[in-house]
Order: sequence, then structure tokens, then C-alpha cells
Amino acid sequence: MDYVSALVPPVVMAAFFIGLVVTIVKSQGGPNKAKEDAAVDAALARAESVQQTPKVID
Repeated sequence: MDYVSALVPPVVMAAFFIGLVVTIVKSQGGPNKAKEDAAVDAALARAESVQQTPKVID
């Protein structure tokens, strides 16, 4: 029975990983794509504005 208890954690982790991958693939594109693209564009614009603001040294 030791082999069963040794195999259970990897099998459970593999099942969760497969579920995660399936969820990620299903959420790509479709109606979520515009929302995700807008969020990424906003984050990039925010990062660029922080980099471009000159620092005032007193």
C-alpha cells in the first residue's frame, strides 16, 4: 500500500495542472480577449509613463 500513498500526490497535482491548462486555454480569445487586451495595454501605458517622467533632483 505504500506505492498507492506515494502515487496519490503526483496524480492529484497532475489533475489540477491539467485543469489549470484547460481553464487557461478556454479563457483565451472570445469575449474575454478585448478585456484582457485592454488590461495589458493599460498596464503597459502605466509602466511607460513611470519610466518617461523625469526625476527632479533638489
